[in-house]
Amino acid sequence: MTPLQAIFFDIDDTLYSTSEFARQARLNSVQAMIAAGLKMSPDDCYKEYLETIEEFGSNFSSHIDKMLLRIPSERYDGVNPAVIVAAGVVAYHRTKALGLLPYPDVTEVFKLLAKTELIVGITTEGLQIKQAEKLVRLGLLEYIDPRAIFITDQIGIGKTNPKFYQRACVTLKLSPKHCAQVGDNPLKDIDPPKKAGLLTFLCRRSGKYLTTQGQTQPDHIVNTMWDVLEILRTTYNIEI
Repeated sequence: MTPLQAIFFDIDDTLYSTSEFARQARLNSVQAMIAAGLKMSPDDCYKEYLETIEEFGSNFSSHIDKMLLRIPSERYDGVNPAVIVAAGVVAYHRTKALGLLPYPDVTEVFKLLAKTELIVGITTEGLQIKQAEKLVRLGLLEYIDPRAIFITDQIGIGKTNPKFYQRACVTLKLSPKHCAQVGDNPLKDIDPPKKAGLLTFLCRRSGKYLTTQGQTQPDHIVNTMWDVLEILRTTYNIEI
């Protein structure tokens, strides 16, 4: 068995439930906007919110502002629209401060991995500050090698491109065959790194990619981080 020297983790729906967090944060924003004077039913407001996100993309920074432009002004007649926007934004960020937490097993497994000789890294897609903020809020930075955080926005290569994973390996001066990727999306966390020569762990825990099929089979399928740890012990002889 090829000795393993580094293991990279996706963030979203791998280290925490991105889908559930986003749903709850948006629902809280809707409730706050209605409480601030927006005259819409929660269902109609939530639907408009989701349509705005779909049309402008999840990384757009002003979804609520755009949403208010889309609806008739009489829906917030007599109320300063800036107050409604602020109420929604504050509710979203309050949810982020209180509810953006790692899966229960993640922190314990990262603590154990940090004690091994493995380089523990991150390979994630998104805006660099937004993704870095997630790592800070999740409380995982102390267990991650600071040289091994790779964000698509920062590198200029998307996760569907094997070059993204090749760049991570080259930066750490490691051969891809000595590295592994753990993630939830077969199209970004399995197919490209396998093409680049990495070992792959498909995490089937939650999120929107549970039924997505890739073009290649992962080397391992796991449900929890404890599963990852057990495979590292038994298959790759990592002393943990």
